[in-house]
Amino acid sequence: MQIESTRFGRVEIADDAVINFPDGLIGLPGTRYALIAQTESSVFLWLHSVDDPAVALPVANPWLFFGNYEVEVSDEDAEKLRLEGPANADILCVVRASDRLEEFTVNLRGPLVVNGPERIGRQIINETGDFSVRQPLFSETELNRVRPSAPAAPVAATGV
Repeated sequence: MQIESTRFGRVEIADDAVINFPDGLIGLPGTRYALIAQTESSVFLWLHSVDDPAVALPVANPWLFFGNYEVEVSDEDAEKLRLEGPANADILCVVRASDRLEEFTVNLRGPLVVNGPERIGRQIINETGDFSVRQPLFSETELNRVRPSAPAAPVAATGV
């Protein structure tokens, strides 16, 4: 399928790369999203709605920035996601970008859990630790020290 993104223009999204969020995402429309990367070595991905061309959120693997980050997926959430263990779970956190790197923040309290092989996602409330919804992103590491990691969930498009 093709989407006409207000951010990236026309983007081709493979049907098997669409991630369903049956319960939606807090404060956002729609339930179908796809991961988009600007390059194959991008540290940040975009979680783009396939139903609303104006909705795209920057997301990142939290462990790239916070080595001691912890998240616990409840049995109920694991069941809804059809997770059989941590190997199939991608954890992504929404990033709030700014013109200045010092002002970038990340939501460590409400991570997105994605079962890559099943292409099902869910936003959970992280009860582990005292994590913030607006944690300064570069409080523990500098951008030039962050190395990308590939998620288990399919990346729908690169080079956008």
